[in-house]
Amino acid sequence: MASEPLRVAVGVVQDPAGRVLITRRHAHLHQGGLWEFPGGKIEPAETTENALARELREELGIEAVDSEPLISIPWSYPDRQVVLEVRRVTRYRGHATGLEGQPLSWVLPAHLNATDFPAANRPIIAALRLPAHYVISPDAGDEKGWLAALDRVLARGHRLVQFRVRPARKGRSALAAEALNRCRRAGAWLLINGDPALAEHIGADGLHLPSHQLGRITQRPLPADRWVAASCHNDQELARAATLNLDFAVLSPVAPTASHPHAEPLGWPRFATLVAEATLPVYALGGMRVGDAEVAREHGGQGIAAISGLWDQS
Repeated sequence: MASEPLRVAVGVVQDPAGRVLITRRHAHLHQGGLWEFPGGKIEPAETTENALARELREELGIEAVDSEPLISIPWSYPDRQVVLEVRRVTRYRGHATGLEGQPLSWVLPAHLNATDFPAANRPIIAALRLPAHYVISPDAGDEKGWLAALDRVLARGHRLVQFRVRPARKGRSALAAEALNRCRRAGAWLLINGDPALAEHIGADGLHLPSHQLGRITQRPLPADRWVAASCHNDQELARAATLNLDFAVLSPVAPTASHPHAEPLGWPRFATLVAEATLPVYALGGMRVGDAEVAREHGGQGIAAISGLWDQS
């Protein structure tokens, strides 16, 4: 009979400047020399929140005041199964000090290098950097109107956009390049749907793989400094996305949607079950509206992805 996984509380402690606190593992420990987010084992009678507060007090001398769930990561080691229950600490009291002699550093999320961390910590970095909303563009009929709608999306503060214009459209490459320019000026990322050659050609921030492409590729198609995401519909596709070291996934359909009226929606309980088994951040897609981002978070998701719910061409 398989033993219960070891539950570990992990804290992403952020200061008012948005920097996060990382600590370095002692050289003699397993994965010594690597950086990690602070935390430790959750005792049987403890909640994640209480365990994290205790660990931060014992390791760093700070008191967590406010925290919220960020991501839960099941992870397999040769000798044990663990679940990292990660919380973002948004307010704390005290001055962080390495009470166990461990080096500390405060780093902006954009400057975190995943290769400096244990593999199990890398999805935490992705979750920390990703926003709650992933905007998927519609096809472009009128180019001027499409770009005006993109400008409105960016003006509303959205920072993750998928370019989902059909490949047969005349002038698609130029439109993608202009969309990338506008995203860059707004401090947003642009991912290209299903076309790695176009993503490389214009220097896009990443690539989004439809599920049929996810099933065909044998390795990650872009280097680690650019986003690679995938559309998934079940646990097998989520597992494949993780095996290929993709950065995040979109899981659908969560709710009924007019674009796929005959597709059976997952519903939030099933979404939560699938996300709990995933080892990368997951967005909910299908019938989503802006206010559903909080619901997705409550069910373990990164947030929501949507076309009509987030894109406005009016």
